[in-house]
Amino acid sequence: MKNLSTLFGVSLLSGVVTLGSYKLLFDTDGYFSKDNGSVVTMASNSYGKRVGLASEVLDFTEAADKTIHTVVHVKNVSRTTVSNPILEYFYGFKGGQSQQQVGTGSGVIISEDGYIVTNNHVIKDASEIEITLNNKKSYKAKLIGTDSKMDIALLKIDAGEKLQYTAFANSDSVKVGEWVLAVGNPYNLNSTVTAGIVSAKARNLDTSGIQSFIQTDAAVNPGNSGGALVNTRGELIGINTMISSPTGSYTGYSFAVPSNITRKIIEDLMEFGNVQRGILGVEGGELNSMSSKDYGISLTQGFYINKVTKNSGADKAGLAKGDVIVKIDEQNISTFADLSGYINTKRPNDKVQVTYSRDGKTKTVLVTLSKNEFFNAEFKGITLENIEAADKKKFKIDYGVRIKGISDEKWQQYEEELVGSIILSIDNVKATDVETVSKKFGKIEDNQKVRIELISKNGELLRFYM
Repeated sequence: MKNLSTLFGVSLLSGVVTLGSYKLLFDTDGYFSKDNGSVVTMASNSYGKRVGLASEVLDFTEAADKTIHTVVHVKNVSRTTVSNPILEYFYGFKGGQSQQQVGTGSGVIISEDGYIVTNNHVIKDASEIEITLNNKKSYKAKLIGTDSKMDIALLKIDAGEKLQYTAFANSDSVKVGEWVLAVGNPYNLNSTVTAGIVSAKARNLDTSGIQSFIQTDAAVNPGNSGGALVNTRGELIGINTMISSPTGSYTGYSFAVPSNITRKIIEDLMEFGNVQRGILGVEGGELNSMSSKDYGISLTQGFYINKVTKNSGADKAGLAKGDVIVKIDEQNISTFADLSGYINTKRPNDKVQVTYSRDGKTKTVLVTLSKNEFFNAEFKGITLENIEAADKKKFKIDYGVRIKGISDEKWQQYEEELVGSIILSIDNVKATDVETVSKKFGKIEDNQKVRIELISKNGELLRFYM
């Protein structure tokens, strides 16, 4: 009888344990329930870590539906004249034959009255621009302005009705690993949506212009340029611009101009007709373990100041060579792309809080940004400065740097001819601005000859070695 009671007690206890385990693991709120949508993984410290895979996390339908109606197809029609040298030589035929070229890309409606943002390279050299909405309606577009350095262009259509548009998000708040959607027209396939995550922020691809991309693994192909990169709420965080590929098609990563930079550019184009750029007034480079060792400092992240431009905002605020910028306002600065990306969202006379390290101590100063035109550099006794809109119009160019002055005796005999001339390229690298030129000069040895192409004050194209 006693054995029977013991057996009954053990059976009852086993049943309670089994039922409790089932409720804990498999019932409605259990770890392995069908409704939970979570997977338990074990970390090295043996604590359970829940990874969210619930269906609602991966539902992009609302964001896609909001975005596809605001992304447009951009058709660029350009005309070129092709001459026939044989006809010209034997028959005196002049004029050549006109040929039409058509390019396509994407754009994003950013206001209900028809403003559209796209890439500059999508509409470059266009004689006509046609916009086709998601509802198949087409309109002729007017070019409001461009920024070739940042590869952004602003268009305007008159649809005669209020249009759906995509709202801007704060691209500084985007996190690596965040889900995003790329919406555009690859290979003329309208309203194509692809999904991925943010792979990296402030990616510097060493281009002459943009130096702070958002990198994503959402599939982007030719035709996607100018399209939208949006978050899961359907808000614009970037303009898809380029891919990294040996084949010309998507192979893993794509890059977008951050929305904060884009928004600042188009606001400038609307208000001023050109882009207002402010500069901090420092030159240098980002830190790593090797450069930190060379500089004799312990920090391995931040922007090391190697030179401060005289009379710039940085100079007036007391920044000096050897300082390491670690933060601007609330933006941490680990790389040059962090610094340039944030400053590119600012205008001349804007004030920023710069946090820097000097002699092991952290300090913060208020810096007023200078005008970009103020920025200049010196190379081989020649001082250079950025050109203004009037120069671009006069010489019919959209880039170049002006020779401001001559300090080297061997060039002073040519001072009258050189000062005021505009350098177009150095060793076939476009002189888009002084920053680009300064970066190029930094890689040239003192005794190394460089090939210069410039336009003289009289408009004559000259080439020589310096």
